[in-house]
This record gives sequence, structure tokens and C-alpha cells, in this order.
Amino acid sequence: MREGRSDLARPEEDPTNPQIKELQLRTVSAVALGGCALAALFAGPIPFGFLVLLVALVMCWEWGHIVRSGGGMDLTFIVHALTVSAAILAAMFGPAELALGLLAAGGVTLVVLNSDDGPGVSVLGALYVGVPAIALICLRSSQPFGLTAVMFIFAVVWAGDIAAFLGGRQIGGIKLYPSISPNKTWAGLISAVAASIIVGAVFWSYLGDAPLLYLLLCAAGLGVVAQLGDLAESALKRLFRVKDSSDLIPGHGGFMDRMDGIVTAACVGLAVGLLINSEAPARALLYGS
Repeated sequence: MREGRSDLARPEEDPTNPQIKELQLRTVSAVALGGCALAALFAGPIPFGFLVLLVALVMCWEWGHIVRSGGGMDLTFIVHALTVSAAILAAMFGPAELALGLLAAGGVTLVVLNSDDGPGVSVLGALYVGVPAIALICLRSSQPFGLTAVMFIFAVVWAGDIAAFLGGRQIGGIKLYPSISPNKTWAGLISAVAASIIVGAVFWSYLGDAPLLYLLLCAAGLGVVAQLGDLAESALKRLFRVKDSSDLIPGHGGFMDRMDGIVTAACVGLAVGLLINSEAPARALLYGS
């Protein structure tokens, strides 16, 4: 005869346990956000570009929340948002050189303003949000492999984040960089890289004629870069004594907290593609030629 649930059940098995509830909330939020991102990605370069613009504007506000003790709609935020918006729209409808020029001009304006958080921090905020946004748009617009290239970056980062979370939680062990992020472990990093390599193998199978070794190494490298992006954002928050960039995403914090790996992986991904073949960076990222 099967007995009822024991009163001595472990806390982690209790569905009312706060950790279980938080995990469920994180899962629902992640699925919803991932679904929106994929829908815009498959809809085409322009819808994807406008989604990138929307997320970038939120990240501009979150940057102010971190570095200016709550931020707000001050002059620095307005210039930051206008700079990033102009650069993104230029990347969507014009050459990338114009987008980078507008970003540089906005950076000069932020320096001249000399806001309370310091011109260096303000310029860094414009670059932190603007450069990866331009990178994603340039990759998505690089036909005919733009969709696949951005999907590759998303898959590597998402799989790595999930694996790092599970590996760190289930295996634990030696801390990766406790002074910056006490919860991150070497087991989590290794799990993230392993998951990234698996993603590389899946995309190799899908593409059919891409070099296997190159794609596995590329995926592993982007996986490491994404985890470094996570650490960099953690260091920024610790520097300004902020736990999360905001509380806009239930169970996750803010958009900067979820985009930290994408920020670095997108920039490195585009850089690799441009170095290999500046005329077709998306294909170059996937094929290495």
C-alpha cells in the first residue's frame, strides 16, 4: 500500500519551497522571453532590429539604475538612449560604419556632459548597450546565413547559462571568482562549455558541410566568452553595490542580467566573422571561411 507524503520529506522536494517556486518562475520567464526573441528573429531583420532596439532602451535605463543610484529619466539617460537608438536604426537601414559613427558621436556628447557618474562610465554604458546591438543586427542582416548565425549565438549562450546553473547547483565545488560572483563555480563553467560544444555539434549536423572541428571550437570559445560577459556584469553590479540591474523580469532580475552573455558573444561572433570574411560575416562565423 502506498503511503501518503511523509512529513519528513526533504525541503527541496516540497513544491511550496521558495527555491522550487523561484525555479518555476525563472523557467516561465525564460520561455516567454525566448519565445519573443525567436519570433522576432524568424520574422526577419527589421522586426528583429526593432526588438533589439526595445531591449536596448530598457538596458540604457538599467545602466543608469546601476551606476547612478536608481537612475531615472535624467539628461544622461536621454542622451544615452538617443545615441543607442540612432546607432541601432542606422545599423538597420544603413551601413554599419554610420551606426558606429553615431555611437562615437554620442559618446563624445556624454563626455562633454560630464554627468555625476563620470564621463567614462557614461561612455562605457553607450558602448556596452550599443555595440552588441549593432553586432546582432549586422549578423541577422548578413544573408543568407544571418538567421542561422544569430540562432547559433543564442543557442550557445542559452545552453551555457542553463548548464552553468545546473552544474553549479548540482555539482558545486571550487568557486570560479568568489570576490565577484560567489555563486559561480568551475563546475558551472565546465558544464557551460560542454553544453556549448554540444550545440556546436547540433549545428554541424544541421549545416551538413561546415567543418566539424572549427564549429566545435567556435562554440566552445563563444561559450567561454559568454560566461566572461556574465562575470563582467557581476563585477559592475558589485562595484556599484547593486544586486540586480532591475526587477523587470520575474525570477531573473533585469534585461542586463539576462543579456550579459549575449552582449559579449555577439560582439566576438561578429568580430570573428568579419576577420574571416568581411563580405559575409554570418557565413564566415559558421563555416570559418
